[in-house]
Amino acid sequence: MNLKQLSKLLGLSQTTVSRALNGYPEVNKETRERVLKAVRETGYRPNKAAQRLATGKAGSIGLVMPTAPGHHSDVHFGEFLSGLGEEAVRHDFHFVITPSDPDDEVGALRRLAMSGNVDALFLAYMRGHDPRLDMLKTLSVPFIVHGRSFGREPDYPFLDIDNEAAFYDATKLLLQLGHRRFALMNGPSHLDFAIRRKNGVAAALAERDLLLDDDCTTHTPMTDEHGLLAMEQFLQLEDRPTAILCSSTVLALGAVRAINQAGLKLGEDISLIAHDDVLPLLKPENFSVPLTTTRSSLRAAGVRIAQRLIGSLKQINIYPQQELWRAELIVRASTGPAPMGR
Repeated sequence: MNLKQLSKLLGLSQTTVSRALNGYPEVNKETRERVLKAVRETGYRPNKAAQRLATGKAGSIGLVMPTAPGHHSDVHFGEFLSGLGEEAVRHDFHFVITPSDPDDEVGALRRLAMSGNVDALFLAYMRGHDPRLDMLKTLSVPFIVHGRSFGREPDYPFLDIDNEAAFYDATKLLLQLGHRRFALMNGPSHLDFAIRRKNGVAAALAERDLLLDDDCTTHTPMTDEHGLLAMEQFLQLEDRPTAILCSSTVLALGAVRAINQAGLKLGEDISLIAHDDVLPLLKPENFSVPLTTTRSSLRAAGVRIAQRLIGSLKQINIYPQQELWRAELIVRASTGPAPMGR
């Protein structure tokens, strides 16, 4: 079915049908819902090229995906994209994904924005003093950031979780349980979330005149292998930590394996709190000892970012420029009192 046939079926002009499909505010709600119902029933799909000529919009969200030999793929990013795609499907929006050398992300973003193939961009894996922001501010293409950039003024649209507060609260819980020797398994040190999570741990420890030692801190890709290696490193210390904070349940998977192999009991000899991005294939409640977590859904973040980008483009709603979500602290069996004498 083409646009002409759909218009005839509905008894509406092609212009009205097109405007209803593209979210123009002058089309009333009743007409828009009637058009969308007919679209679902007939299976009509708009011609993207014709739609772009008629509206000046590409109907696409753009993102740059850094990739190179040795560059780690990330299960967390896949979950975020699932949420983004879930909302994009509702509005018949597409993704334009541009692969890029990790050292050429600024150039790749500029080229993508100037191609005319996208209506908006989003950024992920934010860094401290991120150089991509200055370039994006010079362009006319709207964008939104998932995360923030430590050390910069927050004068850009973003959605983030309060990473510092999440790890501050997690550390406070472990301090209340009597722990005094802490370790942190963190993401790469240049990434914003890792900077803020480390700061949250350090702030809570400072209130008790404690420090997070360098030999009890790791900054690695968030894989189970790196979690295993980090935990083995901590267990070899003469004064080994009794409280572990992990920036991901994926890191925690390796850490728990190392704890088990050492014959120690999670929640008794060692307490552990991990950040949970609500990954469907790795649920903290299904670990042999259910994990205490700071929880915030990456999929929900993807849905919300798509809502904000597409909703603003279609003038469906007015959204806040900046959102900071509070992570939920969920206490399970992996945390317990500090062992006697430690």
